[in-house]
Amino acid sequence: MSKSTIPIQFVTPVLMSFFVMSFCDLVGIGVDRIKIDFALNNTLAQLIPSAVFLWFFVLSVPVGILQDRIGKRNVLNIGMIITALGLFLPYVFYSFGIVLTGFVMLGVGNTIVQVSANPLLVDVVPSNRRSSYLSFSQFVKSIGSMIAAPLAGWFALQFGDWKLLFLMFGVVSMLTVVWLYFTKIEETKNTEKRATFASSFKLLRTGYISMMVAGIFLVVGIDVGINAFSGQLMLTKFSSAQTFAESGRSVYFFGKMLGTFGGAILLTRFSTGKCFLWSSVVGLASILALIFASTDSVAIFLIFIIGLGVANIFPVIYSLTVEKYPLRSNEISGLMIMAVCGGAVLPLLMGWISDMTGSTTTAMMVLVAAICYILFISILSVKTRNIQSSFKLRS
Repeated sequence: MSKSTIPIQFVTPVLMSFFVMSFCDLVGIGVDRIKIDFALNNTLAQLIPSAVFLWFFVLSVPVGILQDRIGKRNVLNIGMIITALGLFLPYVFYSFGIVLTGFVMLGVGNTIVQVSANPLLVDVVPSNRRSSYLSFSQFVKSIGSMIAAPLAGWFALQFGDWKLLFLMFGVVSMLTVVWLYFTKIEETKNTEKRATFASSFKLLRTGYISMMVAGIFLVVGIDVGINAFSGQLMLTKFSSAQTFAESGRSVYFFGKMLGTFGGAILLTRFSTGKCFLWSSVVGLASILALIFASTDSVAIFLIFIIGLGVANIFPVIYSLTVEKYPLRSNEISGLMIMAVCGGAVLPLLMGWISDMTGSTTTAMMVLVAAICYILFISILSVKTRNIQSSFKLRS
């Protein structure tokens, strides 16, 4: 879509699917509550996030291929229906086995939603507003991520059942399905060869695409790494109080929420490449500053700045890549959501380094290396405006 007007009747239900996308963040409150309810040890409790995030690696490319055949809107609705079923199941039948099955379905549904929602949003907004709306979509997602834990506590306090959160979010998912079903969207269609596994992975031979997919892998790794290690860093380096150390996660997500909202505005006034560059600079400076922070109060502030800085990197990378290869958006979306598995790999590497060295500060250097690479590709995206001529799409 190239016209400058914003078709609100199409944009709004698609943006609502990003709120549904946030439901995978229920794993946090889910681990805490379910561990207590079933007296689980840490190993069994950690099966819950594994049951969710495994599917990003397994299903992303197949889903990208499927939506090339039946359309993004149809696939998005399938994903939201599976998400809803995954939420209803543990509410109705509450046992650990059923809960785990429900979270598997939540992971499958969320993977599908993430693969299809981004390219569908690109289809319904003007081409000069894509980066802005992709950032705003992450703001919508952040709202859902932030309200889950307080809502669970409120339901537990008011009704004695925190699982009402599952019921409420499941109903929201189904209402969004109905809304999107009755919204007729004109999608960009692939006029070249149909997507296949071979054609999808062959795109990684294109230097620009593989570079950007690696960027997604690393920025998600940074996101989960800060979320996982900020508390441990403050406990070990500053001997902070437990509750204060844990507050770093909320501060980080608050920074991300403000960052995506601000990014949606800034990307209407400045080029995508420049916003990418400055986000990377702020990310690198704030991560380095966090490593050398002298007090826990300074560290909390820097964690907020990191969230603010890196908030728009994911949507900017996605926007820049799809902008160069719009007819391959289904395959690109599958590859990029597959790269979300970086959120499992980098924290694991950080944990290993921390155990080997006995230092969480040393482990943070993994994040420094990751943001340095992202800064490199941001500089390249600014300096090489016609970069497509250097990274030709191989047929």
